[in-house]
Amino acid sequence: MASEEYQPLLLGLDSHAQIPDLSAAEIEEFLEQGPVAVRWYPRLIAWESKLLWHLSGALELAAASVASVGIQGLAYGVMLGMASAVQTVCGQAYGAKQYGAMGIICQRAIVMHIGAAVIITFLYWFSGPALKIIGQSHTIAAQGQVFARGLIPQLYAFAISCPMQRFLQAQNIVNPLAYMAVGVFFLHVLLNWLVVYVFDYGLLGAALTLSFSWWLLVIVQGIYIRFSPSCKETWTGFSSSAFKGIWPYFKLTVASAVMLCLEIWYFQGLVFISGLLPNPTISLDSISICMNYLNWDMQFMLGIAAAASIRVSNELGAGHPRVAQLSVIIVNTTSTIISILFSTIVLIFRVGLSKLFTSDSQVIEAVSDLTPLLAISVFLNGIQPILSGVAIGSGWQAVVAYINLATYYIIGLPIGCILGFKTSLGVAGIWWGMIIGVVLQTILLLVATARTNWTSEVAKAADRLKESAQEELHLEENI
Repeated sequence: MASEEYQPLLLGLDSHAQIPDLSAAEIEEFLEQGPVAVRWYPRLIAWESKLLWHLSGALELAAASVASVGIQGLAYGVMLGMASAVQTVCGQAYGAKQYGAMGIICQRAIVMHIGAAVIITFLYWFSGPALKIIGQSHTIAAQGQVFARGLIPQLYAFAISCPMQRFLQAQNIVNPLAYMAVGVFFLHVLLNWLVVYVFDYGLLGAALTLSFSWWLLVIVQGIYIRFSPSCKETWTGFSSSAFKGIWPYFKLTVASAVMLCLEIWYFQGLVFISGLLPNPTISLDSISICMNYLNWDMQFMLGIAAAASIRVSNELGAGHPRVAQLSVIIVNTTSTIISILFSTIVLIFRVGLSKLFTSDSQVIEAVSDLTPLLAISVFLNGIQPILSGVAIGSGWQAVVAYINLATYYIIGLPIGCILGFKTSLGVAGIWWGMIIGVVLQTILLLVATARTNWTSEVAKAADRLKESAQEELHLEENI
């Protein structure tokens, strides 16, 4: 039990609404005294939940708006994966009050993202031949190449925007991000309508409009970072230090990119492989409808996962292992409860959900048959992405990349192909294989998280920041 001298920290509060006034340091000090009495649980849950929902609500709004402005699969996976390294290091630096390091980290990430964009540019430019190789017709390959080439400016804008977004998120600056994303989204809708439907510029016009909108977002974010008082300590201008000590950060960046790409491509592969089944029309229609709902659920959960990453990285950087552990417990409990609710809704409205997309009786029946698998996937979405968010906040990307490779591609994908092509299950068999991979990955992450020594994670974060200080800023502070 916590000693009597620390109990007034919580005992003197009349309502849960007052609890967030306490600092993380005070909560950490209270938790250090030993096991907490049951009567303190509601107060601690309210304190952490308010912080969590403040972050996740704005992040979900921003993510939905940004996703609506569009970014293509390959660049999306690579850039977001690389950006999670920014989330780890900047989040821990902010918690440790190593503000000067954050701007350097952001600049270094932008340099590396642009380097990756240069490589991806060649794939975009020669996308026509690539589409033919995977079996697309000459007409579709030609149109796809026109569209992809029009997206090349967007690729570089995304390369700059991703690190800036994570730089701001690490500082708990989320509401301005949401306002910027929503504003650009509405402007993009107007411009896209003018370019495509009024001036009839077709695919190239649509692609260039996307590129323009993303560059507008970059400009708005850059102006905010440069002139906002909220960033005056974390952004001190451009520095040549961004080009020094790249190798340690590069390793984390590569691990981050591999980790997220393996996850994104795994789920995208479900639709691709379904198209290889005999008579794939109904299979593709039904799986596409289910994936729409799964993607919506994923977007919601990714907002919570990003909030979890911010909370964990901030508290580890600040030297608060018990608060970090508290955050992990509450965010996983909360997201699991939400996913049970969402899964129940999917099962109850299994027929109605398909009718929103189609009136074809065969497709409706196929979607209804797949709904139990969709419900299972929705439930897993309440656990797996959150654990990945915790992993990003803790800097475990390399470990998770190995776990993803083993569970998704060595186990899940082969099982799915066997069940899909060698049995009568068809698309359901492919999905079962995918689910098996996700279940195994989730179990391994749960075990790793449950066995984590959070005090050791604080020490690792301190070492990471100390290395950053020595190599980037030559700071002399003790972390």
